[in-house]
Amino acid sequence: MKQPDSPNAPTRRALLRSGLGAGILLAHPVAAFATAPPGFDRWREGFRARAHAKGISEATWNRVMGHIEPDMTVFKEMQQQPEFNEEIWQYINRRVSDWRIIHGKEALRKNEALFARIEHDFGVERGTLLALWGVESAYGDPLVQQNHMRPVFPSLAALAWNAPRRRAYWDAELINALKIVDRGWSTPQEMRGSWAGAMGHTQWMPEVWLNVGMDYDGDGRVSPFGKPDDALGSTARFLVNRGRYHRGEHWGYEVRAPDGTSGRSRTYAAWSSAGVTRADGQPFVQPGASAQLWVPVPGGPAFLLGPNFYAVRSYNPSMNYALAICHLGDRVLGGRPFIQPFPGSERALTLAEVQEMQTRLTKAGFDTGGTDGRVGNDTMAAIRDYQTKMGLVPADGYGGLNVLARLRQGS
Repeated sequence: MKQPDSPNAPTRRALLRSGLGAGILLAHPVAAFATAPPGFDRWREGFRARAHAKGISEATWNRVMGHIEPDMTVFKEMQQQPEFNEEIWQYINRRVSDWRIIHGKEALRKNEALFARIEHDFGVERGTLLALWGVESAYGDPLVQQNHMRPVFPSLAALAWNAPRRRAYWDAELINALKIVDRGWSTPQEMRGSWAGAMGHTQWMPEVWLNVGMDYDGDGRVSPFGKPDDALGSTARFLVNRGRYHRGEHWGYEVRAPDGTSGRSRTYAAWSSAGVTRADGQPFVQPGASAQLWVPVPGGPAFLLGPNFYAVRSYNPSMNYALAICHLGDRVLGGRPFIQPFPGSERALTLAEVQEMQTRLTKAGFDTGGTDGRVGNDTMAAIRDYQTKMGLVPADGYGGLNVLARLRQGS
């Protein structure tokens, strides 16, 4: 979830690359913590006074920080995040995948009453929340928590102690995490997340947990883990309070626009008068609502974007991320792919095709870390290594039809 608006906050992009926020499942095992280096114990004693001044009890301090050693691997994570340069259509294809659409429908079936309640209480469309849940944690898959998350206190302690910049931000987030334990909302053992401290179904940072989280299931505590009620209810509240989500409005539509049409905000009725129409030929449902025109790539699909698109963008300040979330939400609810293709794009692989690609790569010596049909860092790294070895250009880590065809030839 979006971090607090602070000049000391790290970029959302950097944090997302560290965890599940961009739908890239970390596939690196958590390295053993190094012995506390010189200076850490002295810093910890100074931090202890600051924690007590913020209301952290002695019992919580001793429980969490008394014998903690910093996870020094976070500094390598900060500096060596995997980079995959994706075209927008590749970005969309990986996130709006067959796996996420299929499992999103199942997640909705299992949680129909919860989504109905959230829509009633906050007005946030179920498709939007389903997509956020699917991209951020694969709909709460426990294997993600088990295999790809690390204890957050050693990570936050290392960052608060010796991050090369923004130490004040990490200091505050470590205090926030201690407050969560102090309130009895969670335990140090349960609080596992990315190296940056984002946790649970919808990847909360401690600040968000404290200030936006709510006890939506009525069990007496606020938690992004376990049942999804607190995580999804609180995420809806985040979109309303921090994203200014508009009840009852759709995020926007793919459209056809005459050449030279400007992108300034106007009502859907005014857009219609200017010759802009929905790509599927349907009328605009709320002609009095306002939207802006966006054409991500010349020659590709065009969109009218309403306020709720930008509410999603408040969760992660990336236009591509927001478009992927909004489109995935539509697809889970039965919508169709974009009508106008992006220039040079391929269709997304089916679930069976992704699994076949993973199986063939692994057999060829490029371990994908599993063959479940989800494409994370391990699969992308395997694809990039395969492309490099085979001389395929660009070696961008994108597994599409061309890579699958070459793998089939190789067999």
